Amino acid sequence: MEIPNTADIVIIGGGVMGASAAYHLARRGMKNVVLLEKEEYFGTGATGRCAGGVRYQFSTEINVRLSLASLPMIERFKDEIGQDVNYRQCGYLLVATNKKDVAAFKRNVDLQNRLGVQTLLLSGDEVRTRLSLMRFEDALAGTFNQKDGLVDPNSVVLGYVSAAQKMGVKAVNHAGVTGIAVSGGKVKSVETTQGLIQTRLVLNAAGPWAGQVCAMAGVPLPIVPVRRQMYTTTPMPEIAEDFPFVIDFAQSLYFHREGDGLLIGMSNPNEKPGFDQNVDDDFELTNMEAAAARLPLMERAGRVSHWAGLYEVTPDAHPIFGRTPVDGLFLVGGVSWHGFMHGPVAGKLMSELIHDGAYQTLDVSALDLARFDEGRLIQEYNVV
Repeated sequence: MEIPNTADIVIIGGGVMGASAAYHLARRGMKNVVLLEKEEYFGTGATGRCAGGVRYQFSTEINVRLSLASLPMIERFKDEIGQDVNYRQCGYLLVATNKKDVAAFKRNVDLQNRLGVQTLLLSGDEVRTRLSLMRFEDALAGTFNQKDGLVDPNSVVLGYVSAAQKMGVKAVNHAGVTGIAVSGGKVKSVETTQGLIQTRLVLNAAGPWAGQVCAMAGVPLPIVPVRRQMYTTTPMPEIAEDFPFVIDFAQSLYFHREGDGLLIGMSNPNEKPGFDQNVDDDFELTNMEAAAARLPLMERAGRVSHWAGLYEVTPDAHPIFGRTPVDGLFLVGGVSWHGFMHGPVAGKLMSELIHDGAYQTLDVSALDLARFDEGRLIQEYNVV
């Protein structure tokens, strides 16, 4: 599609956040919406490189409430959008192997239960019973929620983009943003690799690249990209169909079923910020050794594929929603490691703010950009 000369709003970033916002703005009756993606296909940035997990298990009320709003949207996605997203409720099982995490897990479960999320607190023995193929002699406790699970990220993006296009949204690939013109403190236009778009409204939904986009308008943003990587294995018939999404919390090591094998990932605590999306072979070996120590079956498994993606990290591990100091420049970002699962409601929330002037589904005004200067940070504990 050719890029238009004018737009009522330009959305930068064709991942789950931008696609959801485009769809929900169109549903609210907004005309001349333009969605820009710099890659060849939508959803091939951070969204397409994530593990696809969705969960209710968080440590702050706002993140739990975001899940309570977003995950039901994914459950009814096929009925509303017409796209099957393969939502598999295998459950997340988080395992604590030290006393500090046990205490935090207990607080988190109390919070989740109070908000209506039916997460279970497990003993170390219950963890070992549920994960009989794994070595968790050091497990002290665990948490499990059956409604947590896995979703196909690309199907969610495709569903939103297709539905948005049917309502008149112009979705343009190969359209990298190279500049944002600001005059008198207001957005005037967006410069792209395909030409200039005159507009008074811009939504920055560029994920790990959100900081670069805001910098074009002279707005500093505390979002940094950090590499995370994962790999998939050859078939492992011993793994049960209902094998949960297992997280060895202290190591940020995780396992979940992927086809007939497993997808395995691990956070590198020494990873430096940057845009490198090549696989670090040395750290992959560290990941494989840690995985085999927990799951001895790994010693007989082969690697099918591997890749790296980018987290978009904020100082308090919470997203940023809302306005910026530039009139007409809006932001949704910094959602990172739980960005995909909260993407549906995040786009809807931004459509409410932009179209109606206020959030309606959930009040996320505390997650504004100004909180970093004003010292209103809220720390999330359940970071993987």
